[in-house]
Amino acid sequence: MNSRRDYRGSRAALFDGIEEGGIRASSYSSHEIDEHENDRAVDGLQDRVNVLKRLTGDIHEEVEGHNRMLDRMGNEMDASRGILSGTMDRFKMVFETKSSRRVATLVASFVALFLLIYYLTK
Repeated sequence: MNSRRDYRGSRAALFDGIEEGGIRASSYSSHEIDEHENDRAVDGLQDRVNVLKRLTGDIHEEVEGHNRMLDRMGNEMDASRGILSGTMDRFKMVFETKSSRRVATLVASFVALFLLIYYLTK
């Protein structure tokens, strides 16, 4: 029922300046009404532009934060790569000599034996 009243109200607003037998002078000219509608539309667009501007600013801050985090991670990965390459060089040096290879095999077999006994008793 409310929509019917709105329809009548909008229809009354549409035919507000028309009376029986002629057109009555309205208080606003059509140019003023158009200007008012344009001003409201411009204000609405300005609000939307401001929202989009804040949103893009937030996205920019988030992207810069992620870039800083990725740079730190890259630096930490480079440092760990250096440590691992040093460790691998030491392993290569140990396994190059035969006596070191025998000691490493002996240690590995003791560790494997210990793990086997541990799992069997568990």
